[in-house]
Amino acid sequence: MAGDIRPDWWSKTSAGAILGLGLALSLTGLYAYLAPGGIDAPGGRYSLMRFLEAFVWIAVFGFCFLFRSGRAAWVWLGAANLIAFAALFACRFHFFA
Repeated sequence: MAGDIRPDWWSKTSAGAILGLGLALSLTGLYAYLAPGGIDAPGGRYSLMRFLEAFVWIAVFGFCFLFRSGRAAWVWLGAANLIAFAALFACRFHFFA
């Protein structure tokens, strides 16, 4: 039964779980800053951002199995995390300082 799981699925799963969470957090943060009204929009969007974070994480976790290898999943999702967090920090500390 354990032989049915391909060895690279463990690395794809860990990439989707770990790096997918980081990507979901950073993309949700970008939405919070760049959506109309900004981070302090009246009425609050906190519940929307919580649900958006879960949906993005699930989507990234599902798409991580489309990579050819686990290493490719780690590299591409790691690069996406670096770009997304750089954009988030740029929005936070440069544009909205």
